[in-house]
Amino acid sequence: MEGNIIITGGAGFIGSNFIPYILDKYPRCNIINVDLLTYAGNLENLREVSGNKRYSFVHGDICDRKLAEKLFIDNEISGVIHFAAESHVDNSINGPDVFIETNVKGTFTILDVARNHWMVEPFVCKPGCERNRFLHVSTDEVYGSLGSEGYFTEKTPYAPNSPYSASKAGADFIVRSYFHTYGMNVLITNCSNNYGPKQHFEKLIPTIIKNALAHKSIPIYGDGKNVRDWLYVEDHCRALDKIFQAGISGETYNIGGNNEQNNLAIVNAVCQKLDELAPSEKLESYKELITFVRDRPGHDRRYAIDADKLRDTLGWVPEEDFAAGIQKTVEWYIEQLPTAKD
Repeated sequence: MEGNIIITGGAGFIGSNFIPYILDKYPRCNIINVDLLTYAGNLENLREVSGNKRYSFVHGDICDRKLAEKLFIDNEISGVIHFAAESHVDNSINGPDVFIETNVKGTFTILDVARNHWMVEPFVCKPGCERNRFLHVSTDEVYGSLGSEGYFTEKTPYAPNSPYSASKAGADFIVRSYFHTYGMNVLITNCSNNYGPKQHFEKLIPTIIKNALAHKSIPIYGDGKNVRDWLYVEDHCRALDKIFQAGISGETYNIGGNNEQNNLAIVNAVCQKLDELAPSEKLESYKELITFVRDRPGHDRRYAIDADKLRDTLGWVPEEDFAAGIQKTVEWYIEQLPTAKD
């Protein structure tokens, strides 16, 4: 990877893990991180690269077309890796409008600006822009819900069940259309649930850790048997790197951790690790804090990813063992929690 790359939403969870990974691996790559710094964005997660001359931060909205155009004009952008999104399902139920604005309009805006700067007309790139590409990072939630068996593949029909997943599905379709209509060099990835350092406290694993250490109840939706495929964030970063470098234009790649766990298994694993690393003086186990709460509307029962395409074509497989990943995650939060952003 080389040249000037825009990373949208780089102050978020996955982006703030991806940026240091890329800067460390590719000495000829310059990163421009564009982030609105909503509640989920935290520049503290990028302290390690703040002094890097190949990294710059722009506080801005991906829906701002003038800003996007200025960035492309001033920096000769050769690639976009698009993380920026509203992503919390509960928030999308309570206030879906911002999800449509950011996830659909925002994706369209940055994508269309890239097309105008890289292409003369449909299927004709400007000289020097032939290898420029746009990678859209999406979610497995666009596929809907699975039964007790089966897996999502790249050919699974879309069936989003929440305003969040519907907005991401809409963005996916817009990106896909730019390949088929304009011949633009685009890629789409649909990943399973990520976990690891730097994730916002609204998500399941950080919520478990924060509440447990504060001796507050740990809320688990419904019966706790909703199943997800859990992917360690560094494995996701490695997959995105491979796809951006060698993926076939116009293709979709599913990224999964090959690690199905239901929410009960997750909360028990995290509590057990906390019992080992930061035992409570008040409780025999943090598991005593687990509380079942009313299920959220439209809660998908099971997601599971078939990542065979990514393995067979680009040679990627997840490297992080779940037990080791949980160990690293819990250790990071124990260290950071006193100063981490709520």
